[in-house]
Amino acid sequence: MPHRYFTTDIGDGQARLWGQDAHHLAHVMRARLGDEVILCDGNATEYTGQITGFEKDCVLFSASPGYPSGAEPSIQVTLFVGYPKQGKLETIVQKAVELGAVSVVPFFSRYCVATPKKEEEKNARYNRVAAEAAGQCGRGILPKVEMPLNLKELPGRLAEFDAAFFCYECGGQPLRQELGQAKKIALITGSEGGFAPEEAQLLQEAGARVIGLGPRILRCETAPTAALAALMTLTGNLE
Repeated sequence: MPHRYFTTDIGDGQARLWGQDAHHLAHVMRARLGDEVILCDGNATEYTGQITGFEKDCVLFSASPGYPSGAEPSIQVTLFVGYPKQGKLETIVQKAVELGAVSVVPFFSRYCVATPKKEEEKNARYNRVAAEAAGQCGRGILPKVEMPLNLKELPGRLAEFDAAFFCYECGGQPLRQELGQAKKIALITGSEGGFAPEEAQLLQEAGARVIGLGPRILRCETAPTAALAALMTLTGNLE
């Protein structure tokens, strides 16, 4: 399978790849003139790129006409995830991107063990993880990891979505009963400590539908993956 790279420098049958990706292709993969790769513009359009030249900081291509990416799911899921400790967020971001999330929004809540520290630096790293996962799994867009919020800010965001599903450790309705025909979905999971009762009430008052993930309590890094996999299965996006 051809290697896959994201670039916005593409048009009129030509394309350029810059920076670390260009270095990786030219010097790590030792690409040659005429080699083909898949180029993606980050907006779910892909191109077959044939290498036509190498410059100091970029690789040059001739590019085929664009065609729609076949990897994007039919639903748009934003994962709102309680901020975990000890680097677990990188794993959550990676798996969320692989399963089709369009964005990940960490948030701090009452029972979060982690506390805000160097968040801009961390956010840059999380977005690199997202970009690497998107390239590896064949995504047609570059999912974004947003800067963390406070849980109290979540109700103001939920109006953006057709439906919001709140995975509550105290249980709720099965996802299959609540899903309906929603296409733009907010999925909310918690941190190690779960949710305080007043936080659960706040989310429900904002319109989030409470769902359960079975009779077992899932770890904070397991719940997002399980819930995303269930969403994609129920909507036919793992077929």
